[in-house]
Amino acid sequence: MGLFDRVSRVVRANLNSAVSAAEDPEKILDQAIIDMQEDLVQLRQAVATAIASQKRMQQQHNQAQSEATNWEQRARLALQKGDETLAREALNRKKVQAETAGALKGQLDQQSGTVDTLKRNLIALEGKISEAKTKKDMLKARAQAAKASEQLQKTVGSLGTSSAMSAFERMEDKVLQMEARSQAVAELAGADLESQFAQLESGSNVDDELAAMKSQLLGGTSSQAQLPEAQQTSAAPTNAPKDAAVDAELEALKTQLDQL
Repeated sequence: MGLFDRVSRVVRANLNSAVSAAEDPEKILDQAIIDMQEDLVQLRQAVATAIASQKRMQQQHNQAQSEATNWEQRARLALQKGDETLAREALNRKKVQAETAGALKGQLDQQSGTVDTLKRNLIALEGKISEAKTKKDMLKARAQAAKASEQLQKTVGSLGTSSAMSAFERMEDKVLQMEARSQAVAELAGADLESQFAQLESGSNVDDELAAMKSQLLGGTSSQAQLPEAQQTSAAPTNAPKDAAVDAELEALKTQLDQL
């Protein structure tokens, strides 16, 4: 294999590959329909030309036949008048016209066959173009669907690494964190409120208990004042230690209350 043949094959292969890659199905389909329409126009023109030629041949054939008939009548007339020479000339003219009519008849039959063939081809081409138009719309729709599907797959495949998707996921995590903090703050606020009410309730119980103790102590002092002096004197040494113990307990309770 020569170098020139190898280079030529490589160039043609690269050109074919480039053309195949550049082919857009939608544009190629539209162009194919345009080309077929142009072929249809040319075929219609050819059919029209063939039909016109057929009609001219038909007219020439009819005229030749008519001339042959006229010359035959003239030959008869010449014989009736006794002019045989003129009759012979008329018959010669008739023969020429009859031969012309015969030749035109052969051409006319051939032209009629040609016209019929062109008409059938025209009808077939029109049917193919109509079918091609229907297929073109279907193929274009399929090509568009294939492009859309390919684009969708590419988009879905790039979502995992795209910056937009990453930003979206970060913002989703941030919103979740904000919701968690808000819920935690709400729980803490509720817990603090509960503790405050618990302290108020606890303080009320302590105050009630303290008031009860004071009432008991005041009640004990009044009863001592009503006793006889001798009894108070004799009881004094006994109550003194008890009052000291109560005071100590009272101080302890006060200390606990201050620490709350």
